This record gives sequence, C-alpha cells and structure tokens, in this order.
Amino acid sequence: MQNNQGSSGEDELIRLLLKRQQELNALLEITQAINKNSTTAELLKMLETILKGQLQIGSFRFLIEKDNIYSSIASFGGTSETVHELNMAWMHLSSLQTPTAITGHKNQLLSRFDYFIPIYHKQKALAFALIGDFGSSGEMLNNDLTFIQTLTNVIVVALENKRLFRERLESERMQREMELAAEVQNMLIPLRIAKEPGVEIGSKYLPHQNIGGDYFDFFRLNENEFMWCIADVSGKGISAALLMANFQASLQGLANTEEDLTCIVERLNRLVINNTKGEKFITLFLAKYNQHTRKLCYVNAGHNPTILYSDGDAISLKLGTTMIGAFDELPFLNQGEVDIDPGSLLVNYTDGLMDHENHNFKVWSEEKLLDFVADNGTLTPDEFNEKLMSHVAEVTKAKPIDDITLLTLKIV
Repeated sequence: MQNNQGSSGEDELIRLLLKRQQELNALLEITQAINKNSTTAELLKMLETILKGQLQIGSFRFLIEKDNIYSSIASFGGTSETVHELNMAWMHLSSLQTPTAITGHKNQLLSRFDYFIPIYHKQKALAFALIGDFGSSGEMLNNDLTFIQTLTNVIVVALENKRLFRERLESERMQREMELAAEVQNMLIPLRIAKEPGVEIGSKYLPHQNIGGDYFDFFRLNENEFMWCIADVSGKGISAALLMANFQASLQGLANTEEDLTCIVERLNRLVINNTKGEKFITLFLAKYNQHTRKLCYVNAGHNPTILYSDGDAISLKLGTTMIGAFDELPFLNQGEVDIDPGSLLVNYTDGLMDHENHNFKVWSEEKLLDFVADNGTLTPDEFNEKLMSHVAEVTKAKPIDDITLLTLKIV
C-alpha cells in the first residue's frame, strides 16, 4: 500500500515537472519570437496554439486597453459577442486584480466563461482575458491560471514596447522632418535685403515653434521696377516648406516673363493645385512698383491686406482674389492700382501679427493696426517694425500663436 502511494506521488511529481518544463519552453519560444521582432499576429497565433494545445482551453477572449476603451486582439471558441458588450462586461470586473472564477456570474455574457484574468501595471489596468471551457482543477488550477496570466502579461508588454518603439521612430522622423523644413525655410527667408535706390526696406521674421509657413521676398525686375511678395502656406513641416520653395522659384521665373500680375497669380494657382490637389493653399500679397511712373500694381490673394500710409492717412489694399490652391479656377481676380506719393510707407504682414493666445479684439485688431500705422508712418521701416512689435506685446500681453513676418517699405 505504501509502495502504491509512493509511486503515485512520484508520478504526480514527474507530471508536474514535465508540465513546468512545457511552460518554460512555451515562455522561451514566446520570448525568442519577441526578440526576433515577430509581428503581433505571429505572437498572438503562438499564444493561441499554447492555450489550445497545452492547456486545452476551449474559448478565449483577450482585450487590451487604449484611452479607457478595450479592443479585442485575440479570440477563439464560444459564442461570439461584440467588443462593446465585452467593454460593458468589464465594468462588472474592473475592481478585480487577480485571476478570479466567474462561472455562474450574474452577467449573462460573463457566465459563459470560467475565469477572468486581469493584467495590471502599477495599479493601471492594461488588458484582460476571459477563459472558457477550461477543465483544469485541483492542485494544477492555480498553476495554470498563473501561467496564463504570465503568458498574457508577456504579450501585453511586448505589444506595448512595439507601440513605444513605433512612437519613438515617428517622433524621430517628425523631428528630422522639422529640421529639414527649418533648413528649407531659412533658405527662403532673406537674411538681409540689398539696399535699393528710391526705397528703404525693413523686415522681421519670428517663426512660431522654430518652423513656420511664412515667406517673403523682394527683387528688382529692371531699372525702373521692383516686385515684392509676402505669403503664408497652410500647414507646417517639410511638405509646406517644399511647396513654398517651389512657389518662390516659380514666382521669380514668372516675374521675368509675365507683365500682368493677374496672369502670374493665375499660373501660381494652377501650380499649387497641381502640386497639392487642393490639400494645401497659400495666401499672398504680390506687388509691383514702377519708380518712374510711381504706380503700384498689386493683387491680394486672400492675405492680410497690406497697409499704405501716405500724408497722415492709412488705407488697406484689399483688391485681388481668394487664396490660391483652393479652386481649380479662381472665382474672381482683380488687380489694384494706386499712385504712390514720396514718403509713403507700405506695411506687409502675416496673420501671426494679429493672432495671440486669448485674443481680445478690443485691444488689438485690424482697425487698431490701421490707427498705429497712421500715427507712426513717418518712421523708417526698421524703426516702425521695432515699435510695432513692442506695441503689440504691450497691448496683447499674450504669446503669438503663429509665425510673424513683417516687410515694411518706404518709398522716397
């Protein structure tokens, strides 16, 4: 009798040791697969094989948390249910932090399963599993539940590490893209503008968060004429910077072949449409001045209106069209013309000058800007820009939320 009991005990011990060896082998296989960077689908298939083959589990649901919602990542056996139903069922179990029997649970869905296995990290629920048609019992039950919890925990950690790795790669890609965009942007913004006879020029560029979508340029066309442009492209990053680089090159090319500003703007619109398929747009103010006739021609394409100061008065130059890149054909297009008196000041700017955190239109608006120009139009461009920026900071008492670009010209 004692020999039979001894033999039975030895057999149970051998069975337990073999089972532990199987478990260790399974964990080793999972770990090796993770180290080889196996796909999520491959890892989950290995998990299913282990649960079905080694543990004889008939039904299984595995859900992982993201933004307080659980998504199903693995499922087999039993009656199907929706992810919403599983999320509702979770509410009955959210207080449990250890494997728990749920056979006969009052919730109809949960009653179809035998055990609930939660996965926690530092008191935060990461995932949970539901086990059904599971025949383990006696001394092996706790061992099997612990093994299942270990397996699922390893999978969850692996998936979380994959997610963090992808996020890091995306962050590094975005950082590199922003660095490239900044390099392109710096090439677009003139460090200094050469002195030209008959005109004083002052500029200021303040990018928001290192990289923006603003652009300005000034160049002479011939002995009597010069042109300038100030523009703002929608969006940020390398795609916006490359679009603006293409825009700059095209503008300078067209300026030497087209006399009419409306023709230039029409062709620029087609260029942006062809390049972006309507996904980006550009606002711009384009002007050409003839020093011999003292005539200024301009087109305002959906941009903040340039302000003209002359003899104590300030007016907005608004004639033009909509932003370019939004329509295959511009719905309307008008060219403005104005005679320029000696001493006139032209203030070109982008919307960052007007937009600030918690903006209060009572203290800063286009009307307030017109008043400021009227009061300070006799200053030199550089003096005007400095005083304007100080004034805006003083009255708004807030940070800008976009790039600020100023291009100020005084016609002598």
